[in-house]
Amino acid sequence: MNRFLRYILYIIAILIAMIVIVVGYIKFMLPNVGPAPEIQIEITESKIERGRYLANHVMLCMDCHAVRDFSLFTGPPVPETLGAGGEVFDQQIGVPGSFVSRNLTPAALGDWTDGEIFRAITSGVSKDGTALFPIMPYPHYSQLDEEDIYAVIAYLRSLDPIENELSSSKADFPVSLLINTMPMRPNLQPRPEKSEVINYGRYLITAAACTDCHTRMERGEFVGEPYAGGNEYPMPDGSIVRSANLTPHPTGIGNWTRDQFIARFKIYADTSFVPHEVQPGQFQTIMPWMMYAGMEEEDLGAIYEYLSTLPPVDNQVEIFTPAR
Repeated sequence: MNRFLRYILYIIAILIAMIVIVVGYIKFMLPNVGPAPEIQIEITESKIERGRYLANHVMLCMDCHAVRDFSLFTGPPVPETLGAGGEVFDQQIGVPGSFVSRNLTPAALGDWTDGEIFRAITSGVSKDGTALFPIMPYPHYSQLDEEDIYAVIAYLRSLDPIENELSSSKADFPVSLLINTMPMRPNLQPRPEKSEVINYGRYLITAAACTDCHTRMERGEFVGEPYAGGNEYPMPDGSIVRSANLTPHPTGIGNWTRDQFIARFKIYADTSFVPHEVQPGQFQTIMPWMMYAGMEEEDLGAIYEYLSTLPPVDNQVEIFTPAR
């Protein structure tokens, strides 16, 4: 055999061996975020109420872990599905796979320890050690105050158990392999005082994971300027909804006052507001206005103040394109 050819074969064999080792490491050694912490959360009324506020109006756990009724404006969650999971996030909205939100009620989490729930929320690792795709925004939750995570867990423990058999989530290749590299050890931060308005607003917008929707994404990767909007969401009728520009540019919220920003949310908290039926081809939105409308005005104001500090991005977004 030609010596040159022999060298080529050696190199190929070494490369194959290296690939096998790397793939094996990713497949069988990751994710590695450490064991679930050994914690037992004291369930109190104040903790449950704080968790209820976060899960329903800030972090919106109850929005994704339910089924939304898009026959109505803003797609409000179906009440009897709150916490029971079943919402599907798939290739239609640009994610690399089909991911089904899980059941968070005691019917499914009853045999989970508090530490296992804590690890899933803040690190992206399930009870059985498998990795969660960050459509569940644990990269954001990993930066929150542990007491807020404890409050959410206390609230989840208080929910009525709902039996709900769900299909499994499935990632497309190569994300089905790379997903094991995504979980992370949490970098928990204390919640700023409300008097630190900018920092407090940053904390809230991190908890709400606003950047995930309001940054243009392709196949699960962010490709646009943070908070500049333009991410596309195809609707069942063929129309397309896009996220708004939240930066302080005139094409975003640059001409908005703090009061206008708050009022935009609070419209949907008015007891007279009833979401109307949306016919195919009519304007719809995926923005969960009715849930965010329950946020305290002081918190909404802090988010506005933080957004006002961002670099302005010139990005005129066509929010809605009806089906042809």
